[in-house]
Amino acid sequence: MEPTLEVEDREGGVRVLTVSNPSRRNALNDALLARLDAALEPAAHVRALLVRGQGGHFCAGYDLTHLGPPGADGRLPDDPLVACLLKLERHPAPSVALVQGGAVGAGFDLAASCDFRVGASDAFFLMPPARLGIVYSPEGLARAVRLVGLSRAKQLFLTARRLPAAEALAWGLLDECPEDAEGRALALCATLAAGAPKAVSGMKEAFGLLARSALSPEDVAHLRQVRGEAFGSEDAKEGRAAFLEKRAPRFNGR
Repeated sequence: MEPTLEVEDREGGVRVLTVSNPSRRNALNDALLARLDAALEPAAHVRALLVRGQGGHFCAGYDLTHLGPPGADGRLPDDPLVACLLKLERHPAPSVALVQGGAVGAGFDLAASCDFRVGASDAFFLMPPARLGIVYSPEGLARAVRLVGLSRAKQLFLTARRLPAAEALAWGLLDECPEDAEGRALALCATLAAGAPKAVSGMKEAFGLLARSALSPEDVAHLRQVRGEAFGSEDAKEGRAAFLEKRAPRFNGR
C-alpha cells in the first residue's frame, strides 16, 4: 500500500489529516510532506485541524531510507520537513494532534507543531537524533523547549529517552490523556472550530509571536553549517545503517 495523506473535511469546519504509511508505521517522506504541505494551505472553511496516524500509530519519524547527506546546493535533507512543520505551527486554524502509539523523531515534532496534543494510553514520545548522528533543527528543539522546558528537552534529545503517556502528560508534552482519546480530540476540534475565526487566528498568531526567540542571521548560518556537517558525517551514515539493521551504532566521532 502506497504512503498517502488522507484529507477529510468534516461538518463544522474540522479538517482531519491522517498520515498513512502502514509498512513504515506512518513514517514521513518527501512525497507525504508535499501532500501535507498542500493540505495546510489556508482555506476559509477550515477552522480546526486534527492530525493523526493510521492504524494506531502516530508517526515513526522520517523514513531513514530517504535521509542522506546534504545536497551539492547546500540543501539539508530535512529542509522540507522543517518548512512543512513551520507551516502547520503557524496555520491560522488551531490544530490538535491525536497521538496513538509512537511519536518518534519527526513524529514527535509533528505533534509538537500542533497547538494541542491528546494522547491515548499507549502513546509515547522518543527523539533519537543523538543515536542517528544528526543535529536536529533549531525549530524542532525550540518547540520541545517551549513545551517541557530546557532541562527536560535536553533529556529527550541527548539521551533518546522513551517517554510514556503518563510522563508526557506530567511533563506537559500531552495536554490530555483521556480514556477515549479519539473522541476527546474530535470534541476539542469541534470546540475550536466553533470560535470566531478572526479572533481565534489572531490570538493564535499573537501567542506564536510571544513564544518566539529569534536567532540572529549569523546564528542561523552557523547552525545550518553545523547541521550540514552532521548530516554528511560518517557517524550519520553509521547511525542510519544501525537503525535499519536493528543494531547498536558504533560511532567514531567523524
